[in-house]
Amino acid sequence: MDAPRHLSELRTVHLIAIGGVGMAGLAGMFKQRGLRVTGSDEHIYPPMSDVLARLGITAAEGYRPENVVQPDVVVIGNKVSRNNVEVQSVLARGLPFLSFPEALSRYFLAGRRSLVIAGTHGKTTSTAMLAWVLEQAGHDPSVMLGGESLDFGGNFKLGHGEYFAVEGDEYDSAFFDKGPKFLHYQPSAVILTAVEFDHADIYADLAAVKDAFRRLLALLPAAAPLVVASDFPHAAAVAATAPGPATLFGAGPEAAWRLTDVRDDGEATRFDVEHDGRSEGTIAVRQPGLINARNALGVYVLARRLGLAHEQIASGLASFSGVRRRQEPVGVFGDVVLIDDFAHHPTAVAGTLTALRDRYPHRRLWALFEPRSNTSRRKVF
Repeated sequence: MDAPRHLSELRTVHLIAIGGVGMAGLAGMFKQRGLRVTGSDEHIYPPMSDVLARLGITAAEGYRPENVVQPDVVVIGNKVSRNNVEVQSVLARGLPFLSFPEALSRYFLAGRRSLVIAGTHGKTTSTAMLAWVLEQAGHDPSVMLGGESLDFGGNFKLGHGEYFAVEGDEYDSAFFDKGPKFLHYQPSAVILTAVEFDHADIYADLAAVKDAFRRLLALLPAAAPLVVASDFPHAAAVAATAPGPATLFGAGPEAAWRLTDVRDDGEATRFDVEHDGRSEGTIAVRQPGLINARNALGVYVLARRLGLAHEQIASGLASFSGVRRRQEPVGVFGDVVLIDDFAHHPTAVAGTLTALRDRYPHRRLWALFEPRSNTSRRKVF
């Protein structure tokens, strides 16, 4: 059975594997639109269990056919396989179902200008940055990202403005759709932050990763903004195949928009912006390191393409609080500063360590690494 085409046709929705960051955010969006929301997961633990409780959504612990009552649509997360007992019940009863990115696109991106932020590194932070800049400039955007924004108090926001800033995840969509999530997001603009090999559990090699990003860029209208980090050669190579020209940003001489004189004063990272050799002014962000300066520059360039002035963008970036687990200062214990970070790819780990050395130049730096991602538990790196 085909799933309803419009949000107005829905009254109830059930989410299988509701405990994921994106799935819990989607559940919250349905809830805010007045739907009755149910869900289930094998193990639901903080922070997402706290998020669901705050949203007033009761999620069943464990998968059982009786959890799926008679919803108007079922959203199936990519965590579960066809053999899941709830999935089997959905299929046997002919209930309409969608993947997470299909549901997000169909019920929330439709009618908006979808600003997709994709790339191997920096997409969560960049998405949150862009949404906050637009928010501070009065555009009241919507946002969906793969982490908890400290400014918005969660990983989603439903605004009334024309823009929807969405994190473009290259991971697969569901057992019935092995393509990247971002292929569903109808981009009207893209920031491509980086392209490197990752997700060794679903991509055979770097060529397969590059092909996925090429497929995303092929969806862009020819005149749509495409903003690409030229510091990553594979990103620039992918962008060369796009329907329209790419605007390059970064620290190198090939970038039309360059960041120069990056410095950390202990409270903020500051850098100067040049466009085709002309100074555009200085930007400051609270987050440390070149990695965050580059994220901020990508957001700056797209925001300029959307018509925002330097002063509006600089103000938004300066007040951006960050994202949980992205170089997040947890607290000071004795004389020890504890920082929580999500980095798992070697490039991201190196960038984080360099950033924190710049922020704390006279402190001893200890790193405790938990190999949780599917790739970091393999020997590919």
